Amino acid sequence: MAAPTSGAPPAATDHEFSSHQEQPPHPVPMQNTSRKSTLSKSYLDVHVTGTQTPTSGHPHAHSHMGDIGLESYFVGPRDIDAHSKLPYFLRMHGSVMPRMVVPLLMVGGWATCITCISKFVKPLNVNPVLLTILGFVVGLALSFRSSSAYERYSDGRKSWATLSVQSRNLARYFWVHISERPECAKDDLLAKVTAINLILAFAVSLKHKLRFEPFAHYSDLASLVGHLDTYAKAAYKETNCVEPKMTPWKRVGNYLGLSVAMSNPRKAIKRSEKPLGNLPLEILTYLSCYVEEVSTNGTLKSPIIYGQIMTSLAALTDTQSSAERVLTTPLPVGYNILISQIVLLYIYMLPFQLFATLGWIAIPGTLAAAYIIIGLAAIGNELENPFGNDVNDLPLDHYCEELKRELDTLTSVEAPKFGDIVMGRSAGGMGVGGDNLVLWPLSTSGYGDWRQRSEKDIRSALKAKVVVSSGLAGNQTSASLDGQTLSA
Repeated sequence: MAAPTSGAPPAATDHEFSSHQEQPPHPVPMQNTSRKSTLSKSYLDVHVTGTQTPTSGHPHAHSHMGDIGLESYFVGPRDIDAHSKLPYFLRMHGSVMPRMVVPLLMVGGWATCITCISKFVKPLNVNPVLLTILGFVVGLALSFRSSSAYERYSDGRKSWATLSVQSRNLARYFWVHISERPECAKDDLLAKVTAINLILAFAVSLKHKLRFEPFAHYSDLASLVGHLDTYAKAAYKETNCVEPKMTPWKRVGNYLGLSVAMSNPRKAIKRSEKPLGNLPLEILTYLSCYVEEVSTNGTLKSPIIYGQIMTSLAALTDTQSSAERVLTTPLPVGYNILISQIVLLYIYMLPFQLFATLGWIAIPGTLAAAYIIIGLAAIGNELENPFGNDVNDLPLDHYCEELKRELDTLTSVEAPKFGDIVMGRSAGGMGVGGDNLVLWPLSTSGYGDWRQRSEKDIRSALKAKVVVSSGLAGNQTSASLDGQTLSA
């Protein structure tokens, strides 16, 4: 049996969408009346009968700024569709300020201590030359830290952009270039839809893998791969669905970015008692099997398209490797340790220099300088892993939902024939549509009118179209053409 999802379970009578029920020993033939729809993209023309949809178990994927609660305000990734009218310097959602609260409190206490000792006991002054040299080193270290972190963030986004491009290409190849045999059209159609669903499953499974979520029971993945025989499915246990209890102190510590309060992100992987396999790679293997099958049964006729499909599958493998490279090769720990030590040394030396010039103002002056330096360091730490759940990480959930909508849009209508498109939908008997204005803006006549004219007239009109496109005597030429008079 497949692993149950962590979201709301489907209804007991839902037989089409349930991914965790016992399968019958023999496939049940589908009723031909389960779906009746035209080829129009208007949603008003679609009529579905005899099915139940588990829409109640799928909440909206995206929230709006007005719906952000206190918990989600500090947990990401941030909703890129949300809009805020506040200027950037007043925004908190997306800011690293929560991670800076504890360090700034410590720096403020240290600056107050040094200032009080210098004021009431003995002046503690440091030559400005030392801090000038340290400031130069700190600037170089933070610049290196920020540039390397953003480079990883950019590489992660490029990898996912490549995944989106190859997924769209692969889905289009499947839907348009793989035909359906008349004797088993329903089987071929459902096989194509299954293959396109596996394209989405690859993206979703890669998202979970990059977040150290190795199983297949997650609510956005179980319905896509529940019918597959995978290591992730075999390694699942009921205890994987149990969320660990989090005390209020640990929850606050996570919000504030305290490393002592954070759990090991690889905990689920380490606790597995069975091999977890590589779910994205297994999904690509099933896709390769589908391509081999359609090539063998003759529904994929073009060897060129076959090569393009295999190239796209290889590109998806490269994309997974690129994303895993970004995840598993962070900045060497020696650099991180040294940069952190340099930053703290510089900040804790500031009160010794500022007191002689500013007096009590050295306390807020130190806090202001620490805010800038610690903020840059905190941003670098957050961007180092762009696939996580921090506020500024890549919104992988949004990207997967966007890909899902695109694939649903592609499969919503039958792959059109270009001959019908040339004649116009109404001329091709496809329902909703208008005339194909082949020579617009030269002429407002459609394909049918121009098809009745001679080839010489069409070619002469194409020459006249150059004049109209240039804005020279366009109205007069168009009127003469629509009036069935054409001069060379």
